[in-house]
Amino acid sequence: MKSFEIGVILPGIAVQRRDGIDLRAAALHAENAGLDGVWHGDHLAVGGPTLDAPIALAIAAAATTRIRIGTSVFVPAIRPVVWAAKQIATLQYVSGGRLVLGVGSGGGPAQWAAAGVPYGERGRRTDTALELLPHLLAGEATRLRDEEGEPAVELAPAVAMPPVWVGNASGAAIRRAARLGDGWFPSLISPSEVAEGGKHLADLAAHHGRPTPVIAIGGAAALGNGPGVPSRAEIAEGISGAYGRPLEDVIEIPLTGQPKEVAERLAVYREAGAEHAIIGISGGDWRSQVDLLAEARSLLR
Repeated sequence: MKSFEIGVILPGIAVQRRDGIDLRAAALHAENAGLDGVWHGDHLAVGGPTLDAPIALAIAAAATTRIRIGTSVFVPAIRPVVWAAKQIATLQYVSGGRLVLGVGSGGGPAQWAAAGVPYGERGRRTDTALELLPHLLAGEATRLRDEEGEPAVELAPAVAMPPVWVGNASGAAIRRAARLGDGWFPSLISPSEVAEGGKHLADLAAHHGRPTPVIAIGGAAALGNGPGVPSRAEIAEGISGAYGRPLEDVIEIPLTGQPKEVAERLAVYREAGAEHAIIGISGGDWRSQVDLLAEARSLLR
């Protein structure tokens, strides 16, 4: 049986204030509880308070020694590629090589407009970034083909290229993961969709002469039944409203119940081909939720 790792999304600003926890304490709590990683999203201008992902994860890296430090997901294409490479290289350096680079090209047109990048160029710019990053992080002279005059740049210090997990469940994301990624990182999908996408991923990777990327799922969870813990239906309604998906399509996606029930549900994802789960906490005290999630991890193993 394949191993199965569980990571957690670090708490946002509102949850930090509510629960009296900062990023350093949250990352350390997740590590001490026995989880495998802490993760942070990458948002520029989304109408609410958010922290810069590389800086937030640098704090998490400084507070921990063992767990993965992951982006869920980093959007390289809204940055000049050399700046994206410098941020990634710095995180890899300060974390001692613990970075996992989840990559996406989303965020909505407003985020791209705020960055001054045409929304229609997001796919091409993402591919360019994934093609150039290994050379830039290795300290090689790399020609920046999207910049005027195509200057050649060498970055230092050189670092090992972190694993790249391509986010999203779309066909384009699967194709990108098969061609350029080390992992496929879809969120809020069913085990059957994981299995179907995994088969397509394996076929495409073989076509490119590459090993099949690992599969990591993004999930939403609220374990137990303490104060402020939402029901599965409440979480599903939120997913439905946020993503415009029919409620009946998402009602089974939230991970709820006691740790044993959550472990059983994650086991179904493991059987479908997933090897990692990155969980966003949907309600309840953040520390308590992490402890329950760690208990589910122990039961799963």
